[in-house]
Amino acid sequence: MRAMSNTIRTDRALTTLTALLAGALVLTACGGSDDKKDDNGSGSSASTSGSTLTLPKLDGTTLEVAAVWTGQEQKNFKQVLAEFEKRTGAKVTFVPAQDPIINFLGSKIAGGQPPDIALLPQPGAIKQAVQKGWAKPLGADALKEVQKNYSQGWQDIGKVGGKQYGVYYKAANKSLIWYNTTVFENAGAKEPKTWQDLLTTAQTVYDSGVTPFSVGGADGWTLTDWFENVYLSQAGPDKYDQLAQHKIKWTDPSVKQALTTLAQIWGKKGYVAGDADGALQTEFPASVTQTFTGGDQPKAGMVYEGDFVQVNIGETKAKVGTGAKVFPFPAVGSAAPVVSGGDAAVIFKDSKGAQALATFLASPDAATIQAKLGGYLSPNKSVPNSAYPNEVQRTIAKALIASGDDFRFDMSDQAPQAFGGTPGKGEWKDLQDFLKNPKDVAGTQAKLEKDAAAAYGSGS
Repeated sequence: MRAMSNTIRTDRALTTLTALLAGALVLTACGGSDDKKDDNGSGSSASTSGSTLTLPKLDGTTLEVAAVWTGQEQKNFKQVLAEFEKRTGAKVTFVPAQDPIINFLGSKIAGGQPPDIALLPQPGAIKQAVQKGWAKPLGADALKEVQKNYSQGWQDIGKVGGKQYGVYYKAANKSLIWYNTTVFENAGAKEPKTWQDLLTTAQTVYDSGVTPFSVGGADGWTLTDWFENVYLSQAGPDKYDQLAQHKIKWTDPSVKQALTTLAQIWGKKGYVAGDADGALQTEFPASVTQTFTGGDQPKAGMVYEGDFVQVNIGETKAKVGTGAKVFPFPAVGSAAPVVSGGDAAVIFKDSKGAQALATFLASPDAATIQAKLGGYLSPNKSVPNSAYPNEVQRTIAKALIASGDDFRFDMSDQAPQAFGGTPGKGEWKDLQDFLKNPKDVAGTQAKLEKDAAAAYGSGS
């Protein structure tokens, strides 16, 4: 993400976007299946009416697409692939991948069986795939579609050495906290605007007899996301960029401040469901579902994570907008944070079919199909806002597109995979250890710096 870091972004821009999001999210009292505003018929409609996208006939072509997506997310993406098959005559197989996806791809390539396209969840992984000679640049048709439909910032994070390799098919707004409305109503708790307000809200929920927070600590990436929101808001965007590129050390006082702030929740007895040991055994999907099941006594009142939480809420009886509501991650410093993530389609086996699929994934046609199915957010500015199935998703999508280039991409996803994207190692492991012992700020900083220096030094 080198090109993006040169873009001038200010606290003011972040404040503007957060204000838009906060203002919009007060409209979330609608139900979870408000399809009335759909442009193109039913929520599962495959085709986009009036499409100008031309795809080649690919009868007899077989393609493989690898991604780490599971469950409903995988199921929904397969509907997108089915539409591509329908339009081209190609046969597309979804290949489930494991984290870290670079290691998974390495073993497939070593065995002479790379997928045609893989969805990479880190800009650092795109860079590695290019450096290893695995990734292929986008052809003219796919490039044209990307340039037409994406802001410069989203184009730039898919580039390596000035060439476009990635199509950011999926985005995430990672600055959201979801809450159980019954818990908040029973406790008399209010949506907070600042970190101090959040601590007050947490205490109010705790006093009502419900644990305030559910944390999916078994998945280290959720902990890096917590850290990034606190750090971006508290230290500011310039420091965030410096730490993301390891231009300042993890022993910097700004990191100490962020960890100390996090410990106000992670280290407070009774504030995290199951305390540290329980949280470290709770995977992300369960961290969501346990917040929205159990009637008046769920395991927690709030869960932090991105817009994709809606997919997991969908597995409970709670409806987004009524039983489950959301507020922007509160301001820790002068401005509330706006942290984004995303998955980019990258070609690993160049062919007419692979280029056509990349072109399709860069089009609003593909993204609109998945947008209608829910639990998905596209950075493609040509996707009609009305494609999203409820007011919560429409406002989150509108805020993301309105931000243009004024956002910060997930820090751990910018890092070398060995530091920011590997289970049981690097930042994931160091923050899991910190969750277990939030008093050890200095020790955690030292471990983070040691692991970062090794990973950035080797570029892996």
